[in-house]
Amino acid sequence: MPSMPLRQSLRLGRYLAEQKLRGREKFPLLVELEPLFACNLKCTGCGKIQEPAALLKQRMPVEQAVAAIEESGAPMVSIAGGEPLMHPQIHEIVQQLLDRKKIVFLCTNALLMARHIDKFTPHPDFSWMVHVDGMKERHDASVSKEGGFEAAIDAIKLVQSRGFRVMTNTTVFNSDSPQDVIDVLDYLNDEIKVDNMQIAPGYAYWKAPDQNGFLGVEETRALFAKAFGEGRRKKWRLNHSPLFLDFLEGKVDFECTPWAIPSYSLKGWQRPCYLLDDGYVSTYKELIEDTDWEAFGRGKDERCANCMAHCGYEPTAVVATMGSLRQTLRAAVA
Repeated sequence: MPSMPLRQSLRLGRYLAEQKLRGREKFPLLVELEPLFACNLKCTGCGKIQEPAALLKQRMPVEQAVAAIEESGAPMVSIAGGEPLMHPQIHEIVQQLLDRKKIVFLCTNALLMARHIDKFTPHPDFSWMVHVDGMKERHDASVSKEGGFEAAIDAIKLVQSRGFRVMTNTTVFNSDSPQDVIDVLDYLNDEIKVDNMQIAPGYAYWKAPDQNGFLGVEETRALFAKAFGEGRRKKWRLNHSPLFLDFLEGKVDFECTPWAIPSYSLKGWQRPCYLLDDGYVSTYKELIEDTDWEAFGRGKDERCANCMAHCGYEPTAVVATMGSLRQTLRAAVA
């Protein structure tokens, strides 16, 4: 199934071609924008709400958020947090980015979507990205909230009825079986009929309350090889390049491209990536020019040993796809 709308694929292809023509070696495909750290949940795999109370009360000004994206030049923006819908001007940030021809994904746990839906308007470059970490029991345990699963599904159905594009993001932990993955993706794909789905192995984020639930590399490969078997991978509307899915299954290996999906938050540009915290700089230029990018990745930094995260390896797969006619054609029909 197609991984993303054709018009967006073509735009991304043009962007990559432009970077090559300009001779740029390091450039962003997408920026993880965190305009706040506050959240209305306490998920076991996330530690954002452990930030100091004063920081949790802060909200990034619209102008600051937009200026950071403009400085980077990234064609795509994933707005996360915390919970973005707790930001009183989040709809303004989204609209200003859309006005600047950015492709925008608004990541949410969906609990506040019904309350704020009227502030948003459907747009071909805007998608809700709803976190669904499994079927009811699994999801509710992940977000530490009874009823979280039903709330997310109800919210998805609501925004679908309003004409919005809806995607989901599912994080897999070592307590998940291949059948768990199959069940939730079948449900989202066939019954809820979301537009696209993302899936990723959980990374051992150092502030996460649960440090024992993360997958190792071999565990990840074995789990996805079984989950993707019997033709299921081709049936699901997965928002990933075929090469990244090959990577998850262990059919191909890549090096991390940590600079391709940088993170910008209330603290600034996070060095070196969304998952590691080696300090912050105030400008994108500083991030790119003053970071030792060769020091990160599996085999280079022990913190990266079990990482197979989308933010590091999907960009590698995308660039490899665009650099190969065979892989480009494969992605177009996958």
